[in-house]
Amino acid sequence: MDRPRPLASTLKHLALGAYLVFLAFPLFWLISTSLKTPQELALIDPTIIPDAPTFDNFRAAFSEQPIVRSIVNTAFVSSVSAVLTVFLSIPAGYVMARYRSVVSRATIVWVLLSQIFPWVLVIIPLFLLLRNFGLYDSRLGLIIVYVVWSMPFALWMLRSYVASIPYELEEAAAMDGASKARALKDVIAPLLAPGVVAAGLFAFVSAWNEFLFALVLIRDPDLQTLSLTLVKFIGAEGVARLGPLAAASLVATIPSLIFFAFMQRRLTGGLLGGAVKS
Repeated sequence: MDRPRPLASTLKHLALGAYLVFLAFPLFWLISTSLKTPQELALIDPTIIPDAPTFDNFRAAFSEQPIVRSIVNTAFVSSVSAVLTVFLSIPAGYVMARYRSVVSRATIVWVLLSQIFPWVLVIIPLFLLLRNFGLYDSRLGLIIVYVVWSMPFALWMLRSYVASIPYELEEAAAMDGASKARALKDVIAPLLAPGVVAAGLFAFVSAWNEFLFALVLIRDPDLQTLSLTLVKFIGAEGVARLGPLAAASLVATIPSLIFFAFMQRRLTGGLLGGAVKS
């Protein structure tokens, strides 16, 4: 048996630690900036750790802009669009993976083309289409756009998950007397749970961070999402109020981090549940 090499193991841990620091540094800098005074933010050589931490930037952000209302709007739109995306992608992904037909091949081509097609080219047709249907400047219109935007990638992801599940499991369930619906519920669904969680997480985070569609399709201040509210901390000449902007950005980041941590545990549970079921 080969013994583990201490030097190689140490280098791996150092590389992993450096990578984690690289990923966490922007969040740390955001926290540091949100706690600095205007005098510290104006320094030519910025400090990493605030000399006199203050929460004035948070108070200014919440008093100047409707942060809470924007969070509620963004959470509602992101959650509903994620649920609809997963709900529509599960049966379509299963059919694409299990049944070979002209429709499934055409759907695969549509998925691939949608990923390379720049969305900025369709923003004007989308605007005209939603306006004609009375969905402009509404949550429903924005949700529909987010579902269409996220569904191709989620569909491709779930198709790959279904294709990785052996079809023999369904045949074995049928031989044991299980109906098609019960085989899908008791055999396929537990194994597909990690893919459902991953697709839902992708759809939620994509909708939470999206800016262009919300900018074009939402005009009512009461319906604006968080990304639109953050832009208001930047002046007409491009001068940003770094303190309140960093505070508002940190507040905008925390819900997505909590959602990701929650879904990450469900993703691990789905993997273990699928392993037990199989």
